[in-house]
Amino acid sequence: MGTTGKKMQNKAQEAVGKAKEGAGRVTGKDDLRAKGKAEQGQARAKEAARRTKEAVTERVKGKHGS
Repeated sequence: MGTTGKKMQNKAQEAVGKAKEGAGRVTGKDDLRAKGKAEQGQARAKEAARRTKEAVTERVKGKHGS
């Protein structure tokens, strides 16, 4: 899967997490709210790792100078 696909996957996971958090807030289910927050955190961490990997790859290829 290309970087665009992974980026979209991370955004989708973050959106699902937000929905779960909101549903948990509305229904008063703290466990669902916590799961939603955790899922958002995982998505953000994956996206940060993807961006870091992309930056390192570009640097190694010499796209950003020496």
